[in-house]
Amino acid sequence: MDTTPLNGKTIRLGAVQAEPVWHDLDGCVDKTIRLIEQAAADGVQVLGFPEVWIPGYPWQMWCAAPIIQATWVPQYHANSMTRDSHQMKRILTAVKEVGIFVVLGYSERDGSSIYIAQAFISPDGEIVHNRRKIKPTHAERTIWGEGQAESLKTVVDSPFGKVGGLNCWEHLLPLLRYSEYTQGVQIHVSSWPSFFGMPEPEKIAWLYHETAEASSRISQNMAIEGATFVICSSQILTDKGMEKNSILAGNPITKPGGGFSQIFGADGKPLCEPIGAGEEGIVKANVSLGDIVKAKTFVDVAGHSSRPDLLSLLVNPTVAKHVTTMGK
Repeated sequence: MDTTPLNGKTIRLGAVQAEPVWHDLDGCVDKTIRLIEQAAADGVQVLGFPEVWIPGYPWQMWCAAPIIQATWVPQYHANSMTRDSHQMKRILTAVKEVGIFVVLGYSERDGSSIYIAQAFISPDGEIVHNRRKIKPTHAERTIWGEGQAESLKTVVDSPFGKVGGLNCWEHLLPLLRYSEYTQGVQIHVSSWPSFFGMPEPEKIAWLYHETAEASSRISQNMAIEGATFVICSSQILTDKGMEKNSILAGNPITKPGGGFSQIFGADGKPLCEPIGAGEEGIVKANVSLGDIVKAKTFVDVAGHSSRPDLLSLLVNPTVAKHVTTMGK
């Protein structure tokens, strides 16, 4: 029996950087399984996927008039994945066969609505938690619904430590981040779509906070602030991908590339040599959870650095219901 304390063990983390099989549920599932098998073969024990990896992040919502959504959202909806589908069961079986922990980003279909979701999948091939983005960002609200109170739980136990996860600009919600810190996160999966550099200002007014560089810094801030390891996972968009997302043609925002995957240490240090913005791969790093104690010696925002007598967070854990039956 291995009696080495978890904090003393080396844990291998992996962050996916890849292009989805655009708007193709079964194609995405096939590729997901290949990436899970590849990661396990490389010794990865905790693997993070991008935001709505299945069936891909539809950038066209930002680049075309909302009325055009009627021409493509029904197909996107049909290729989103239900939690209890045979496609999800295929993924769970693949995870169980290799025995790693996976945080999977996917567009979750529930009836006629879809949600930006993360499935926390144990090495036993079980979904131990499923959460939804509590506030889709800007144009995303025209497509996806909001997560309820169960999505305030962002951290679960695993054989490799306490694993947390947030989607994209959930990392800009300071109260949500703080709530995760109080849950004792040790390894955080930061799931992102593709993001690009600043477009030419004469073509369009654009904000820096919607760039790959800014998104990477947001994930790095989570590592520094929370003294947690961060798996930053992102999608890419290739020329062929642009062809499959023809609505994007000619816009000044998206372009081939978009990847910025990285793994950050508990002190915020980048631990990997990044791969090209348009390259597919899994970036990997070996870490020791004991480094968290070193970082928290300096700052522990949910511990000795806090002042709950002066500043505290109010959380509503009650899940709202569409229908409440009155008592007699």
